[in-house]
Amino acid sequence: MSAHRDSSLRARRLGIDTYQEPIVFMRADCVICRSEGFTALARVRLTIDNHSLIATVNVVHSDILLDHEAGLSEAAWHALAAREGALLRVDHPEPVESFSQVRGKIYQQRFSAQGLRAIIQDMRAGRYSGLQMAAFLTACGGDRLDLDETEALTRAMVEAGETLRWDAAPVVDKHCVGGLPGNRTTPIIVAIVTAAGLVMPKTSSRAITSPAGTADMMETLAPVALTLAQMRRVVEQEGGCIVWGGAMQLAPVDDLLIQVERPLDFDSDGQLAASMLSKKLAAGSSHVVIDMPVGPTAKLRDSAAARNLSRRLIEVGSRLGLAVRTVCSDGRQPVGRGLGPTAEAEDVLAVLRGTADAPPDLYARAVTLAGAVLELGAAAQPGEGEALASRLLNSGAAWRKFQAICEAQGGLRKPHRAAHQVDILAREPGIITAIHNRLLARVAKLAGAPQAPAAGLILRARCNEQVERGQVLYTIRAEAHGQLDYARNFAAAHPGIFQIEAPA
Repeated sequence: MSAHRDSSLRARRLGIDTYQEPIVFMRADCVICRSEGFTALARVRLTIDNHSLIATVNVVHSDILLDHEAGLSEAAWHALAAREGALLRVDHPEPVESFSQVRGKIYQQRFSAQGLRAIIQDMRAGRYSGLQMAAFLTACGGDRLDLDETEALTRAMVEAGETLRWDAAPVVDKHCVGGLPGNRTTPIIVAIVTAAGLVMPKTSSRAITSPAGTADMMETLAPVALTLAQMRRVVEQEGGCIVWGGAMQLAPVDDLLIQVERPLDFDSDGQLAASMLSKKLAAGSSHVVIDMPVGPTAKLRDSAAARNLSRRLIEVGSRLGLAVRTVCSDGRQPVGRGLGPTAEAEDVLAVLRGTADAPPDLYARAVTLAGAVLELGAAAQPGEGEALASRLLNSGAAWRKFQAICEAQGGLRKPHRAAHQVDILAREPGIITAIHNRLLARVAKLAGAPQAPAAGLILRARCNEQVERGQVLYTIRAEAHGQLDYARNFAAAHPGIFQIEAPA
């Protein structure tokens, strides 16, 4: 029987990165597209031997593929354990029945717990397209999930992945809502808290839209892509770790939703709460402190938004057996001096080592949050956590613990520096009244961060400071001339990143 007549094509690896979304590329005039009516964005079931998944069709109108071939994205290729020329069967998938729950929510109906569980399981199985996930996020948008729905969504997201269990109690954690560049307190907090004797197995993420995630920064100092067995060994030995959670399948649907949510550029308190809490519960945490930066260009724009999200996090966490404490912090400008993996690592090391040039704002924020964790985990009495955190940091105990954790994870290493840099200067004298967090982060990303670890920028001035014309506001670092030019040109086109006003 020919490959055409049995609804099969020959698999071809095209090397196209579509992140986690499986894509199949087929010629518009191939026999399967013509006979089955598959068009662009159609959903199909792909099967190679005993591996099967749901993918989205992209139609090709060129000779990049032969008429008997189907190209696979990297996500599809790996999920199917494909090999070049393997027989790839293409079929219509079964209808996604759980999507009726999404339609109902759009028309003002409530999600049922069973319905949310079915939706999340279908997403985990790859049955939802990016468009369908966008519809789900839109249906949850604003304040459209009540506390019961938020609890049910959190439970469903935990159940859809792996969960970790620890012999110790309590198991503490810290998380940040996000939206504030350079806010790299986690490694410092882990070092302080574990030096105090608490257990803190920290799983962190890589950057999605920021110049660096905690895992990106930490990877410049020590290995972070540990297996679960390796992670357990580090925690048993040192009481804590700072590893990349992506390889452990903890609440994996959250990662899928984030990829769709960020380009939409809107937040849902319910979905955001479920995202954060599901990760903590899956990691086996019993107590968590959540940093909530508030500022005009941060994720939380005002104190009212912070209060609403805080109430939801605490209530839903309580229902699920997770003790939550929220800490509102200043989100008006970046934390520390560096943006980008290496630059942020330099800030972290300066604070841990207690050097004279350590960023005072990063030190203060880390001590405040570590103090909250120590109190929540009963390692310090109420009101005494910050003092204990300061003692552990100033005495060098936290720095020694951090070195021990790095050695247990594979060895402490020195981050390398970028080959190219350029200073961005103030165009007029005055007082810095505001810094646009998102635009500044974009400069760092155009310079190559986080893919190029040494790329990013160094802040030379901060809010409320007086600057003169020609004074350096920040220094862009890049590993390649082209990326340096991208970042410099963007900075030149956006002089309002630093708002400078003449003194009254």
